[in-house]
Amino acid sequence: MFVDSHCHLTFPELAEQLGAIRQAMAAAQVDRALCICTTLEEFDAVHALALQHDNFWASAGVHPDNEGVQEPTLQRLLDLGSREKVVALGETGLDYYRLNGRSVADMEWQRERFRTHIRAALALDKPLVIHTRSASDDTVAILQEEGQGRARGVFHCFTETQQVADAALELGFYISFSGILTFKTAADLREVARHVPLERCLIETDSPYLAPVPFRGKTNNPSYVPHVARQLAELKGLSVEEVADATSRNFERLFGVPRLQAAA
Repeated sequence: MFVDSHCHLTFPELAEQLGAIRQAMAAAQVDRALCICTTLEEFDAVHALALQHDNFWASAGVHPDNEGVQEPTLQRLLDLGSREKVVALGETGLDYYRLNGRSVADMEWQRERFRTHIRAALALDKPLVIHTRSASDDTVAILQEEGQGRARGVFHCFTETQQVADAALELGFYISFSGILTFKTAADLREVARHVPLERCLIETDSPYLAPVPFRGKTNNPSYVPHVARQLAELKGLSVEEVADATSRNFERLFGVPRLQAAA
C-alpha cells in the first residue's frame, strides 16, 4: 500500500534492528522501500539489502555533504548504477548549509561531484535522488545545464519554497515529502505541498532521521511513512488510500519498480 521512497537502513541506528523494522513495515502496510547510498564505502551494504529482500531497491551515489570519502568517478558510478536492483543515482546534489568558514565559491568540488552524478544518470537513463540545502539556485542551474532537458528524478525531503518546487516540476522532477510535513513549524511547507500535483508527489521517511508526529524525536523507520501520507491526504482533501495509491504509482513510474512485490 505505502512506499518509503528514501531511507537509510544501513545506518547504525537501524541496521541491527532490520528484522523488527521489516515486521513493523508489514504491520503498517509499507510494502516497499528504496535504500539510499551516501558513500561508495557504504554501497555494498546498501546493495546487499536490495539483493536479499524482494521489496527493497538501492541507489548508488555520494552525498554532497560527505567529505574525506572516496570520490565518485563517472566510470565508478556507471558500474554501480548498472547493477541489479540499483534504480537511481544519488543521493546527490548540493549542500551549502555547513560551509565551515568556506565560501560558496570554495564548494566547486561539490558542484563537480554533482555533475558527475548527472552525467552517469543520463548515460544509464536512470533517475537522480536530489539533496539540496541552502543551495537551490545552483542545484536547479546545474540540473538545467547538465541535464539538457533529459535528467529526471526526485527532490527528496523537500523543504524549499514554492518557487523551487515550481522549478523542480518544470524540470520534470518529482517532489518527495518527509516527516517534516507533520511538524508544527512547517506551515509554509504544507502550503507548498497543497500545490504540488499529486501525480508528482512521493513520500519518504529519510530514516533514521525526521520521525513524523507523533514520533518526533525518536528514531525514524519506514513503518512511519503512513503518517506522512495522512498529512498529505489531509492537505489535499483526499483519503489516505488515494494518496498511498498515487504515491506508489509515482514511485513505480519514476524508478521502474514493479507494482506489487511480495516481502522476502
